[in-house]
Amino acid sequence: MSHIFKFSGDFVKKRLRLRKTSDYLGLAWGMVFYVAFALWLPTSLFQKPLSFVITDANGQLLGAKVSDDGQWRFPPATALSEKYILSLITFEDKRFYLHPGIDPAGILRAAIANIKSRTIVSGGSTISMQLARMALEHSHRNILAKITEVFYALRIELSYSKNEILQIYASNAPFGGNIVGIEAAAWKYFNRNHMHLSWAEAALLAILPNNPAGLHPGKNRERLLERRNALLRKMHAQGYFDETTLEVSLAEPLPQKPLALPMIATHAMQKLFIEKKLERNAILPTTIQFNLQKSINELLLVHQNRLKANHIYNLAVIVTSVETGQVLAYAANFNLESDQIYQAHVDLIQAQRSTGSILKPFLYAALLTGGDITPQSLVPDIPIRYDGFSPQNFNLGYDGAVPAHRALARSLNVPAVYLLKNFGVEKFHKTLKDIGLTTITRSAGHYGLSLVLGGAEGKLWDLSAAYAGMARTLNHYQTYLGKYSPNDWHPNTFSTDILPTEIKSFKQQEYIFSASAIFETFDAMLDVERPEDEQMWQRLGAGRKIAWKTGTSFGFRDAWAIGVTPEYIVGVWAGNADGTGRPGLTGIQSAAPVLFDVYKLLPHTTWFLKPEADMEKVVLCHESGFLASSNCENTDTVYVPHACTKSAVCKYHKIIHLSADEKFQVHSNCESTANMVHKKWFVLPPVMEWYYKSANASYKPLPPYRADCQRTIGENQTRSMQIIYPKHLTSIYLPLDINNRKQQAVFEVAHRNSECNIYWYVDDKFAGNTFGYHRLEIDAAPGTHTLTLTDEYGENLKIIFTILEKL
Repeated sequence: MSHIFKFSGDFVKKRLRLRKTSDYLGLAWGMVFYVAFALWLPTSLFQKPLSFVITDANGQLLGAKVSDDGQWRFPPATALSEKYILSLITFEDKRFYLHPGIDPAGILRAAIANIKSRTIVSGGSTISMQLARMALEHSHRNILAKITEVFYALRIELSYSKNEILQIYASNAPFGGNIVGIEAAAWKYFNRNHMHLSWAEAALLAILPNNPAGLHPGKNRERLLERRNALLRKMHAQGYFDETTLEVSLAEPLPQKPLALPMIATHAMQKLFIEKKLERNAILPTTIQFNLQKSINELLLVHQNRLKANHIYNLAVIVTSVETGQVLAYAANFNLESDQIYQAHVDLIQAQRSTGSILKPFLYAALLTGGDITPQSLVPDIPIRYDGFSPQNFNLGYDGAVPAHRALARSLNVPAVYLLKNFGVEKFHKTLKDIGLTTITRSAGHYGLSLVLGGAEGKLWDLSAAYAGMARTLNHYQTYLGKYSPNDWHPNTFSTDILPTEIKSFKQQEYIFSASAIFETFDAMLDVERPEDEQMWQRLGAGRKIAWKTGTSFGFRDAWAIGVTPEYIVGVWAGNADGTGRPGLTGIQSAAPVLFDVYKLLPHTTWFLKPEADMEKVVLCHESGFLASSNCENTDTVYVPHACTKSAVCKYHKIIHLSADEKFQVHSNCESTANMVHKKWFVLPPVMEWYYKSANASYKPLPPYRADCQRTIGENQTRSMQIIYPKHLTSIYLPLDINNRKQQAVFEVAHRNSECNIYWYVDDKFAGNTFGYHRLEIDAAPGTHTLTLTDEYGENLKIIFTILEKL
């Protein structure tokens, strides 16, 4: 018997070992299956390229670029409308929230239906299974594919919530043609965000992915309408909406062919597409305001009809918020991508163009910040020449001397160059870089004095941001209790993230422009020279205070206009993208009308508060605008920027000595002091006086010197005469004209008395005489010569000059 028990024991042990081995094998296979099942699902179900989409802050579509594979596939929806969810679940998967990814009841129902029809009429697929089929890219229905989809659906259900599954499905479902995803479909078929669809529209989009190739608005429309209406009736029966809503929904027509997407900010979209390479996986909200952008696009087309008569074909407008720097409208050209003839595709807000006079306010603000001038200081406006550079005013005339604020308002070139010469090109060059002009890339010496007249290039993007920085600084001066923050200077932005209002960085003494200097600059810009058409001016400027500045580049190639209020910056550029100049292409005629029309589209604006804490009361000479001296009899008590308290004292008021009858000037060498009459007199240098008195009838020229009291007072100048041109007489080279003949030397002289004769002598030989306007061409051989000028009162001016034979 023992051998029987031994056999039984061995058998049991062997069976136990086999069972243990089998369990291990089963466990191992189970682990393999589990790992495979766990790793089967990729990190992202879909790796397809996406369309680049931008919207306004409220979700309104501004523009989109088709994806790299030619599909309108918008970035995934972050939320779905209730109407669409109810429509989708009612149509595709009524037990969606109850099953784990597969619906046995649904499969049984489909099987019975297929058997009865002897063909496949229903697949019994759940939304999760359909999502699995899309992710696996199964194009044919068969048993193996169905089994794979079942397991894939189960795996999806373990990885995602029900709401996430709906969002992924809706974002990747096909809707006919090259339209993929609920968001693209809503815009292509109904021109609106899917969150704003009607019941009928939501029902249609729930149906389309079921058979997008065979059933869509362009194919089998009657069958599609029947299915949509059947779904609507089913949802009504389930109590989702009332009878009235059903009737209205059933009456809604089907859409026609897919619509063109809104494209009202194409240049902004292109700019952001380039900048946001790593952020293209979501719809990008921007600060652009849809209605404002659309209105400005329409406005530009109106002005195009006005400008194209003069062969001016391009316009650009940017509108930004002063407080945040956010871009509210970005119309960088006419919104016509197909227009290649006039280069409508060029982004002219980012284009580098000659600045013309648009930089002058920055120089003016810098001068006031440093106390170099007061707003009322007289600035020379006479013919000047610096190292071969001879600036001219737009009207080709001169006023002799102009108050600084009027020189800015009238955009006079000569005073601007004079001020820049005294301020320093290098200092101004640094200032422009400090305020964010990224196009100032060359040395100060490269630009020279032309820097303030368009010798540099600028971008409308940078310029609008710089003016916004000035406005922010002034707005915040009160808020920050007289302190300054470098955070007030920053580029424009499309970001919807509002910049923090609590500024932690203050620099009491370090600022680019003082608040009072900015205020005075904007105040001067209120009085910018008006158009000659007064009726046009009334149409433009009525109703609100706007600080504005225009600019025109050399050759009439660029027309600028920038407007500033405490709330908004509006920048305008007009011209031709290819650089073609046109007569009449000026800031005042081409760009300013656009500027004011844009402001009419904006809400009500206010005006800047006067920064009184940064201003001082001073006494200024009424005539010269400098700090009054003891010789200034007419004075004005005004508030000026604090730094202006250290500006120069009036140098133009002097005590002069007259004969007893006050008809002549005298001096102690020709008249006894006891017989003199002493008077305080406003005296400008002869050249300034020559031009100034013609524009200022109140100016009283000095009486002439009595014949026995004549004398010279300096190089190239007497009491009454002064050389205007050439300014510095040393050596003169006379080039050949187009006929290969040597040109004549040209001299120009100013005399205090506008009705005085001057007699010209070269090397003691009479060369001619002039009256009123003193300009003479002199034919002189190479060598050194003496030019003698004698007026009818006997006053003499002698000049020695040399004519060069060759350079």
